Amino acid sequence: MTGYGISTIESDSINVTVEVKTLNSKFLDIYCRIPRNYSEREIEIRNLITTALERGKAEFTLTVQPVGKSVASTSVNKPLVKSYFNDLLATATDLGFAPDQTELMRLALQLPNAYNTDSIDESSRDQDWLTIREAVMQAIHKCDLFRQQEGKMTADKLTDYILSIRTLLDQVIEQDHFRIPAVRERLEKQVREMLSDENFDQNRFEQELIYYIEKFDISEEKIRLANHLTYFQETLSSSESNGKKLNFIAQEIGREINTIGSKANDSTIQHLVVRMKDELEKIKEQTMNII
Repeated sequence: MTGYGISTIESDSINVTVEVKTLNSKFLDIYCRIPRNYSEREIEIRNLITTALERGKAEFTLTVQPVGKSVASTSVNKPLVKSYFNDLLATATDLGFAPDQTELMRLALQLPNAYNTDSIDESSRDQDWLTIREAVMQAIHKCDLFRQQEGKMTADKLTDYILSIRTLLDQVIEQDHFRIPAVRERLEKQVREMLSDENFDQNRFEQELIYYIEKFDISEEKIRLANHLTYFQETLSSSESNGKKLNFIAQEIGREINTIGSKANDSTIQHLVVRMKDELEKIKEQTMNII
């Protein structure tokens, strides 16, 4: 499910903003953007996300800004950056390049320990993490609520589609009462033709009769389809993650609908079957998002 959550908390020492975005995915895939000085907390953050979000492609962004007296004093480590620059320049020259010095300077500033950072209040680091963790939990919770709302909307749509198929099935059952006399008349005509045949074969007659009875009888299909619809609704109401199961049940529903359409040999029932297939396609589209 897609989801979005954002949380901002400001303490005496830091201003924290956490953003969590999720997209549909069969598995949980987490991408984190975390400031380098909090990179050791990435595993803990991933565990928090994994606990709350079972699946989906999640994008996590953490922004931490010092405030008040905790603002770090940052300066360029000039001797080291100069050494980096000269080394890059010499290497490029030896290789026969004419390097852009501005680009070399940019690269030098990105190398390790290019900045001196003297935090005024290092002792508050653990307290800052508690603030960050609270913001992370709030953002994840908001994202999860977003996903639940979308899930409820999807469940409501699926329920409507299943109820539509059930209504159409009721119409098929009603129409079947009118279909049976027509089928009986057709069978009686064929039986009379076979009995009038001089080469009448009793064994063949019984085989043909069984064949036509099985060919036109949709009693079992109606019962199985009704059971599948009920099972689909029960599975949908379950608190477990049942996307694959719902997709499998939808396939079974489609199989029974197709069999009814092929056996019915009735224009009205076949029209109802087409409408059931249309509703089933809507179900399959939705279940693809929750597999």
